[in-house]
Amino acid sequence: MPTSRWRTQSDFDREEPTTRIELPSRQQGSRSSMSPASEPSPPSTESMESLVKPRWQTGSNNGNGERAPLIGRLWRSITSLGRGGNYSHDYYAAPSNDNDDSGDPSNAPKARRRRGLTYGGLLHWFKWFLYRLPVFALMFFGAIHLIVVVYGKKSLFWDNDRPDELLSDWATDVEGLAHYATDATRDVLPIPCHSHNDYWRRVPLFDALHWGCTSVEADVWLYDNKDVLFVGHSAASLTPARTFRSLYVDPLVEMLDKMNPDTDFGTTKGHGIFDEDPDQTLVLLVDFKTNGRDLFPIVEEQLEPLREKGYLSHWDGEDFVPGAITVVGTGNTPFDLIIENHTYRDVFFDAPLDEMYEPAPSNPDNNAAAAPPSHKTTRGRGKSGTGAFDADSFNYTNSYYASVSMFADIGLPWTGGLTSGSLETIRGQIRGAKRRGLKARYWETPAWPTSLRNHIWKVLIDEGAEMLNVDDLQAVASLDWEHVGHGWIDG
Repeated sequence: MPTSRWRTQSDFDREEPTTRIELPSRQQGSRSSMSPASEPSPPSTESMESLVKPRWQTGSNNGNGERAPLIGRLWRSITSLGRGGNYSHDYYAAPSNDNDDSGDPSNAPKARRRRGLTYGGLLHWFKWFLYRLPVFALMFFGAIHLIVVVYGKKSLFWDNDRPDELLSDWATDVEGLAHYATDATRDVLPIPCHSHNDYWRRVPLFDALHWGCTSVEADVWLYDNKDVLFVGHSAASLTPARTFRSLYVDPLVEMLDKMNPDTDFGTTKGHGIFDEDPDQTLVLLVDFKTNGRDLFPIVEEQLEPLREKGYLSHWDGEDFVPGAITVVGTGNTPFDLIIENHTYRDVFFDAPLDEMYEPAPSNPDNNAAAAPPSHKTTRGRGKSGTGAFDADSFNYTNSYYASVSMFADIGLPWTGGLTSGSLETIRGQIRGAKRRGLKARYWETPAWPTSLRNHIWKVLIDEGAEMLNVDDLQAVASLDWEHVGHGWIDG
């Protein structure tokens, strides 16, 4: 039985030579037992280290000794998912051939990689896209919604309410009032909108005409000076320069004189304010703020420049004669003083619309008792001097508008729209106004949110209201008025 023994140097000498690495002796000057001629040349230390170093230490794919670019490594990582590869990008594989002693990592065998799209790769990308499709859709439509909102609300961030530079030169030495008046309504489409509190605007009267409104409002006040009617929303806002004559009567006379010239080519008569529609009248709604009986004769006197030139709509005792300007009294205007003259009237009344409800003709009980509940309002619109008169006393011979507060009479549309009962009330009131030859007008309509405001505008016009009471003139002018009743509100 063979006995174990320690291997001696001679045993190693009889074995075949193998690749060996000569390490330095611990003692200086030690010699190897092998002859230098019989042992192979050892690989360099740098080559050995390169076999185990990660790629980011040894160099890039082409072995140039530099680190691969970050974008390239990321791209290879992404594309490997599509090819279904599962290999490391960080380390070289060590040589599997023992006879390859070059130590060059570029000669190391590499795993065979599948190239091109495979079924698994297609399935992977399909799932990746399918899982993320809802997110992409929400992001896309969210971005579209944000753009629409920002564009629709751009007036909150910058002022685009005055695209026409002509307004900025009004009543200045460069472009005086006379010059502006001749061009004020060129290419302007008249629309049935009433400029509520018109005297508050930057350029009273002309701002409303610029956007095409066919009705403007002036609140007048009478104080100790019996010859002057001041214009303003409250007593605190009154100034000596802002008067009924200076803001409305005199500018209208000057504009109409320009529209109806007497030249060598002939004389123009009956031309209204709007060049696009010369027959369109402009309603001047005068809100009597102080005592109506004291105000009424002064208002009639202040209108004389328009009256003497034939610019006022009037009742001649038999018929209504339309003119370029139609004056309507509201607020504390006394109805009994308007109808006092039986042969001539050029100031008409703003009748109470809430008293004019009429049921549909198909209803056999065609009487006022069939009207739905209505919140009567006595807030100074069409009530002064009407105590002895019923609803049938108001007609086209003495009145022009029939108005009511929508907030007080119909109520606020809390549900985002009008209820069936509210719609029936509106239809009955408009029906009664039309039978009397009057134009229905609702004031105190919702102004916000804009979607509700536009919805109410559309409902009122579709149901037959002939005048919209508005504060945002640009918004109402932006509607598609050439296709009213056929999706006329854009969007």
